[in-house]
Amino acid sequence: MKTLEKNIPFSATHPGTLLKDELVAGGIKQKEFAVEIGMQHTMLSEIINGKRPITADLAILLERSLGISADYWLRFQSQYDIDISRIKERNIQKLFNIDIWKIIKEYVPVNYFRKLGYLVDDLNVDIAKIKEVYNINNVDDLIVLSAKQKFSFFRKSDKLKISEKNILAWNVLAKYKANQQIVNKFYPEKIPNLVEELKTIFFQNSDAVNQVEKALKKYGIKFILVPKLEQTPIDGYTFWSGNNPVIALTIRHQRIDNFAFTIMHEIGHIELHLKDDKEQQFFDLKIKSPHLEVIEEEADKFATENLIPRHIWLQFKTEKNITERAIIDYAGKYNIHPAIILGRINYESKFYAIKTSIDKKLY
Repeated sequence: MKTLEKNIPFSATHPGTLLKDELVAGGIKQKEFAVEIGMQHTMLSEIINGKRPITADLAILLERSLGISADYWLRFQSQYDIDISRIKERNIQKLFNIDIWKIIKEYVPVNYFRKLGYLVDDLNVDIAKIKEVYNINNVDDLIVLSAKQKFSFFRKSDKLKISEKNILAWNVLAKYKANQQIVNKFYPEKIPNLVEELKTIFFQNSDAVNQVEKALKKYGIKFILVPKLEQTPIDGYTFWSGNNPVIALTIRHQRIDNFAFTIMHEIGHIELHLKDDKEQQFFDLKIKSPHLEVIEEEADKFATENLIPRHIWLQFKTEKNITERAIIDYAGKYNIHPAIILGRINYESKFYAIKTSIDKKLY
């Protein structure tokens, strides 16, 4: 299709153009030439101006008069007719693409995909790419997909503005990127080993995102980072891609405690809810919904108790003075990043304005 497009000229050249050039080059006046070949001057003028075709009879006369073969004139005319048809077809396709693109823009945040480099400002290419990413055959499928977008589990609140178009885009992009990724075979029984490796990565907080990605892939879990979208307060999305579970994240907060908790929360979904049911998917927004509280509380509990084991947390809470020094000491003693301990203190006390020198930044 792209090769054919390149072969279509911007405009078609009528053989009358060549005839005009030949007459000018030979110093022949059009009226005199019309008389010579026995044609009305007005008809010859229309041929030269591209308003009439060169017929087989005229081609023979031109051959005899100008010495240019009749076959050449007829091939020129034939190519002109083909070019005209292709140009018309291309223009019809352009109009069709414009109509299709108008519909796509209603359901797809095209500027987001353009910014990510998926779109190249060629409607033929861009429409094909949207169909590929959204896994659809036509815009009717896109409309149906948008109308039916129902995620198995998500938290909802009237306090946050949520764009359904953007959430769908985030969702399909995560799936698209996951389908392109190849990782090791997934063994559910090895999740505890993965959890221990992740805890070490979080404690060290050195190139943590890349180290987490390597660890997850080693244990057969695909890890996808999806750039954030406006009005899409997503923490994580867990689902199956082929025979592998997937954790997709938007790292909205560049904090090690938030990153660690989100990863563990999604692993909690895999361990508790996903590993035995490949049809499940867990789409976690940073908002709450009553009918999901049990599921989300289970994943939260998994994350909480794996990041800071219950007995360590209870022991820590018995401290008379929970100071920054105490946090750092406990963190060093149990190989837990101090920001994770501080984050839990913030969460349980609902007080986040604690002054501290503990570095929460995700490295």
